[in-house]
Amino acid sequence: MEKERKLKNEVNANGVVEKGDFFDPAAPPPFKIGEIRAAIPKHCWVKNPWRSLSYVLRDLLVVLALLAAATHFNTWFFWPLYWVAQGTMFWAIFVLGHDCGHGSFSESPLLNSFVGHILHSSILVPYNGWRISHRTHHQNHGNVEHDESWVPMPEKIYSKLDSSTRILRFSLPLPMLAYPAYLIFVMWLDFVTYLHHHGDDEHKLPWYRGKEWNYLRGGLTTVDRDYGIFNNIHHDIGTHVIHHLFPQIPHYHLVEACLIVVALALQTKAAKPVLGKYYREPNKSGPIPVHLIKNLVKSIGEDHFQQNADQIRVLEQQQNADRIRVLEQQNSDWGGGTWHLDANQWPLTCSSRRDDAHSRSSSNRGPANSQQHRAAVSTQADAS
Repeated sequence: MEKERKLKNEVNANGVVEKGDFFDPAAPPPFKIGEIRAAIPKHCWVKNPWRSLSYVLRDLLVVLALLAAATHFNTWFFWPLYWVAQGTMFWAIFVLGHDCGHGSFSESPLLNSFVGHILHSSILVPYNGWRISHRTHHQNHGNVEHDESWVPMPEKIYSKLDSSTRILRFSLPLPMLAYPAYLIFVMWLDFVTYLHHHGDDEHKLPWYRGKEWNYLRGGLTTVDRDYGIFNNIHHDIGTHVIHHLFPQIPHYHLVEACLIVVALALQTKAAKPVLGKYYREPNKSGPIPVHLIKNLVKSIGEDHFQQNADQIRVLEQQQNADRIRVLEQQNSDWGGGTWHLDANQWPLTCSSRRDDAHSRSSSNRGPANSQQHRAAVSTQADAS
């Protein structure tokens, strides 16, 4: 009965079709980012440098303890355990440096830069280059034209990939082994960042393009994850929706801010369900988040590319909404893919494992002027 209720389509007061408990990705959110901000208590925005530094000290002590244990035991049996444990702690170090890059570590840009350089350099990450590229990701999250993190490739490119490239890119565990030979902790980085932007349990996550994208809609395409015992070790990076909307919030306030905004637990006057069905509550994890492996395997096996822009232009010329809905339903039956929208406000699926015969040939639209786009995004982010 619960599953039937979730799958049942309903028409809201605005005449927009909503699919059960999942929001209609073609309809603008019924709230503004300012309403979300207003629901978050003021103390959640406070950046305490001493508290932030205490997490650095905690993580460094664990790293040193693991190093001492490896030196003491120094056996073939212990070293693989050490690699896993120390890689996990290096990922925790990365997250703290990530906070420095966002400016959520402290109010001091000098302290943020100093600590960020030390932490990331210790794990062979170029802090400044990463900080700039990561800012680009946050300012363009969910934008299929400008995002730089796990964006589905264009169908035109996918159709030209040879079989060996497709196997290496889309067959687990091969994609997860691209960088661990360089940094052992990168498997955590790949695993976490991919699942924050792909692999929802019941619905394909939307990607937007053109005028349909804005900072709020893009931020709402991210997903929270429960990592079990690793939530605390990794500084609650799994609370990702609020982090993407407000990266200035310190990691130790993210969970509280999320609970208040979605009203999952705190029954106070400030607790109101601002996000409603636009928030996807993560599945609860056991001590080890093995449940996420299913999401990872399914998504990497299906979500391969985005449709060509010429297909979207064809749909833009269609004036018959019913026909578009039929096309949407047919496309959703392809068995996978990623939702993304264009200026016509209708969701289009990207295919998964489709034959080249399904590809259409035409010219692609060029991206919007990059300088104008960056300026518009910066204005939206600052206004938030």
